[in-house]
Amino acid sequence: MKLAFIGGGAMAEAIIKGALSASMAKPEEITVGEVVEERCRYLANQYRILATPSNAKAVRSADLVILAVKPQSLNDVAADLKPSLKPNHTVLSILAGTRMAALTKGLGHNGVIRVMPNTPAQIGAGMSVWMTSPGVDEKVAKEAQAILKTLGEEIRVHNEKYIDMATALSASGPAFIFLFIESLIDSGVLIGLPRPMARTLALQTVLGSARLVKETGKHPAELTDMVTSPGGTTVAGLLALEDASFKAAVLNAVQAAYQKSIALGEN
Repeated sequence: MKLAFIGGGAMAEAIIKGALSASMAKPEEITVGEVVEERCRYLANQYRILATPSNAKAVRSADLVILAVKPQSLNDVAADLKPSLKPNHTVLSILAGTRMAALTKGLGHNGVIRVMPNTPAQIGAGMSVWMTSPGVDEKVAKEAQAILKTLGEEIRVHNEKYIDMATALSASGPAFIFLFIESLIDSGVLIGLPRPMARTLALQTVLGSARLVKETGKHPAELTDMVTSPGGTTVAGLLALEDASFKAAVLNAVQAAYQKSIALGEN
C-alpha cells in the first residue's frame, strides 16, 4: 500500500514506524509532505522514505492519504490538496475534534476515515477509535484497520458521537494519567524516597495495576477491595482521596474534555 502523510509530526512518525515494522509498506512507498525542512531531512534519513514540502507531490501516487496536521490548518491544507485528490484516494484524518462532515466538505472528497488515536501509539501501546464515511471501500477500511493495529488497540464505531467521547477519555486521558504518575512520584519524595526510586515504584505500580485489571477482567472496585485491609494503610489513603473528591475530579476532567471536543467540532 502506498501511503502519503500530510504533516510529519510525532503521530505521523508513529504510523510510519508501525507500517514499516509490519511490512505493510516499503520505504519507497511512503511519502511525507512536511513544510519544516529539518523535519523532512530527519524523516528521510531515519526511515529512507521520500519527504517533500509539496503536498501535491506527496499524494501523487498514494493509495491512502493520512492527514496529520493541526486541526486549525485544515482549511489551508484542504485547499492545497483538493486539486490533487483523485476518486481512488482514501483520506485518513487524525485531526482532533474535526468532524466527518467538515472533512468531506473541506476536502471535497467522500472517501474519508476519521481516527482518534492517543500518544501511547508512539510506542505501539495506543488506543485508536475510528469510523469510515460511506464512500470508503471495505477492503480499504480493513487495510486502514491493520495499520491502526500496529499502533496498539483499535475500536471501529459507526456513530461519530463515540469519537468525541474517545477524544475525552482515551486521547486526553494520558495527560490525566501522567499527572497522576507525577503526583505519585512527588508523594514518594515527600515521605523520603530518593526520586529515582520513587519514579520506579510509581511507574511499575501504575503499569502493573493496569495490566491486572485488563488480564483478570475483574472490576476495579473488586481489585481495590482485595488490597484494602480493615484498618490498614490503603483504606487510610483511600479516605484521603475521597476527602479530596478524587473520583469527582476525574469525572469532571473527562466531562470538560468531552464538552471541549464537541465545541471544537462545531467551530
